[in-house]
Amino acid sequence: MKKEILPIQIIENKIYIIRGLKVMLDSDLAHLYMVKPIALRQQVKRNKERFPGDFVFQLTKEEAHILVSQNVIPNSRYFGGSLPYAFTEHGVAMLSSVLKSKRAIEINILIIRAFVKIREMLSVHKDIVSAIEKLQREQADQKGHIIAIVQAINKLLAPPKEKRKNTIGFRTRE
Repeated sequence: MKKEILPIQIIENKIYIIRGLKVMLDSDLAHLYMVKPIALRQQVKRNKERFPGDFVFQLTKEEAHILVSQNVIPNSRYFGGSLPYAFTEHGVAMLSSVLKSKRAIEINILIIRAFVKIREMLSVHKDIVSAIEKLQREQADQKGHIIAIVQAINKLLAPPKEKRKNTIGFRTRE
């Protein structure tokens, strides 16, 4: 097996969740491909038909600000003065048809593997969350039964209420 040119963990750390999608930013991709971010964006713009909205989209100012404020990105200068583009897994795969260098092909393979690995981890995570939720539901059911049992026991252990004895005789109203 050929040694990878880059550890897959580095790529995994460059995958973000934006708009509920797993994406990579153009500046990170450009760095991995060893091209300038502007060159990467130009290739995308020249081949617009290959990059529909579900493959690539430009971040809003708010989304870029959130990335910076959450320390995902060190500062806004990281974006190079313009709002970054975010590439979904399909967008990254399409980049291989636009960027034809040997490095681009190797990096694309690694990136696709990273996306697959993350998808597998999320799948396992989803199974664990489902199992925990099932246990919590069962525990809630058992808690209700336990409360009912404790109340019944307390009722049995409570001293009997004194019954008011009726006096014998005639009563008058005062």
